[in-house]
Amino acid sequence: MAALGVLRGFLRLPAAAAAVAVVPRPPWRRWASSSSSSSSSPPFQYLVLERRGSRQEVALIRLHRPQALNALCDGLMAEMEAALSSLEGDPAVGAIVLTGSERAFAAGADIKEMRARTFQQCYQGNFLASWDRVARVRKPVIAAVNGFALGGGCELAMMCDIIYAGEKAQFGQPEILLGTVPGAGGTQRLTRAVGKSLAMEMVLTGERISAREAQQAGLVSKVFPVEQVVEEAVKCAERIAKNSKLVTAMAKEAVNAAFEVTLAEGIRAEKRLFHATFATEDRKEGMDAFVEKREAHFKDR
Repeated sequence: MAALGVLRGFLRLPAAAAAVAVVPRPPWRRWASSSSSSSSSPPFQYLVLERRGSRQEVALIRLHRPQALNALCDGLMAEMEAALSSLEGDPAVGAIVLTGSERAFAAGADIKEMRARTFQQCYQGNFLASWDRVARVRKPVIAAVNGFALGGGCELAMMCDIIYAGEKAQFGQPEILLGTVPGAGGTQRLTRAVGKSLAMEMVLTGERISAREAQQAGLVSKVFPVEQVVEEAVKCAERIAKNSKLVTAMAKEAVNAAFEVTLAEGIRAEKRLFHATFATEDRKEGMDAFVEKREAHFKDR
């Protein structure tokens, strides 16, 4: 939840990088693809949205607040919620990739925006309640992380289903250094991902771990060179999008149940979802294609 752009010493960055510079706002951006733009898509100030993949089934969301190292302000998170809601209802989108810049996936929450809030405002307004929209998307979401993923940035990455990281990525929950604690799932998702000991060390000291350390701990799936991580995430998303979108949502639900319920309840949920696939046309098509030794053509029904 803590923002990277608040203290130069804390981030070990030069003064020019630590300060939030006053620069002109970036132009409002729309959906973009290699061939055309969609004039009907909503414009965004803090996000850049693109369609990727040979069949344009992958949505790429790029955080675009470079002057603040992609610190998560209220405006950015509101745009994120709007973008994800739009993608959720788009039948052409099979998977989503979420990324930032090579320097920072997201530096954390915007501390300058947050510092004046009171307990009453946080509690009565249920502050940060809407931040978990990424975790509630039924379509698969892949985080392509380069640079800093600290505080809210680390929490945002952990809300995704898969995390790919660039070799120079760094993950951390440094809220303790700002006199607070993670507030968007950091203590819960991090502990489930890396275990109690490492999670406790990171939360209590504010220390960061590298991409390789994150992979060894189970937080990150794969590590790539900085310039390749986004494209590799898009390739993974393309492979996912080729499958039945309906059955993919069922598979995601089954895996997520492992983090929410007991083993016995999870197995029962998995069995129900497995049985449910037999009510779909895609299950029949997939098995018929396997027996007939041909490629399956799913219709998402």
